Amino acid sequence: MISRIVIALIWVPLLLVVLFLLPPYFFTIIAVLICTISTYELMRSVGKKGNERITIYSLVSAAIIPVGAYFEISEPAFLAVALALMVLTFFEAMLVYRKGKSIPLSQILITLFGGAIMPLMISTLVSMRNMPDGSLFVLVPVISAFLTDGGAYFIGVFLGKHKAFPNVSPNKTIEGCVGGLLIGTIAMVIYGVVLGHTTPHFIYFAPLVLYGLVGSLLTQFGDLAFSLVKREFDIKDYGRFLAGHGGVLDRFDSMVFTAPAMYLLVLAFPPIIIGT
Repeated sequence: MISRIVIALIWVPLLLVVLFLLPPYFFTIIAVLICTISTYELMRSVGKKGNERITIYSLVSAAIIPVGAYFEISEPAFLAVALALMVLTFFEAMLVYRKGKSIPLSQILITLFGGAIMPLMISTLVSMRNMPDGSLFVLVPVISAFLTDGGAYFIGVFLGKHKAFPNVSPNKTIEGCVGGLLIGTIAMVIYGVVLGHTTPHFIYFAPLVLYGLVGSLLTQFGDLAFSLVKREFDIKDYGRFLAGHGGVLDRFDSMVFTAPAMYLLVLAFPPIIIGT
């Protein structure tokens, strides 16, 4: 628990500095690091060992996709990278098949997911950062994910009694899930109040409640989805990059679901009207 608090005290101020004091490309660099490290952790944990080239292809793909989002060419960049990754992966499968070995379809799908789909989802953070006053929009999924996760953890520790999904995530409780949902939603409303008093923008609170509910639900769903992968491959953490949090993917797994959902909601129902 203490390690979680220490990590938060270090990374939250760092994120604010990157978002509000540094040029936008610094945030893109952070996104590239998150995507590539997460992809590496996934490939190392659940990918089949023995074909380093496939891992390299995945890492290059994961690095290019957020850069494409930065230059506002997300769709063509993703299509080009996904196509190249798919061709190279199947080509590698053909090469080893000639030698009496095989790369199973499951490994090919893991490669495409880790090298293309997962970075595309996370890169929606970069697309939000490109919007006018985009730093304010980026904080929407960040606040939703981190406060939901923190709320579910602490309420689960102190009040949790009934297991929610014991076969997928043994430590999750119904009380923790409900607490995370409430805290994530309340945090989003508080964020709107803060913006209303510190910026000239007009804030719609009804969409923020929707953001809080959707973001909190998807945050917990994303965590469970990647926990399911851990159970299948019998691993505890994807890595050890962050003390008390496991690897980078352990910290950002929920963002794979939350970030694109918040991006779509921002496009459809913007809660912050810039310039009013």
